[in-house]
Amino acid sequence: MFDRLYLPALALAAIAAVAFASIWPQGLGDRSPAPFGYMPIQRTPAMQAAMQREALAAQRRGNQQKAAVRDMQTQALAPSQ
Repeated sequence: MFDRLYLPALALAAIAAVAFASIWPQGLGDRSPAPFGYMPIQRTPAMQAAMQREALAAQRRGNQQKAAVRDMQTQALAPSQ
């Protein structure tokens, strides 16, 4: 008796969950269908510029660290006296 009510309710809940997931606004991924979607945050020009600035700053820091290590190695191999 319990299965006669439980399984159809479970199937209805699964269908409702799939339908709800198809129209719910997305997070940072691709755009949802037209009436529900919006521009993903990571694709806005301001966020793209910020991401590019951060990548360039990280690359600059890495180059500075490599240069510092290279200078320390040079000093260790041939100390100037």
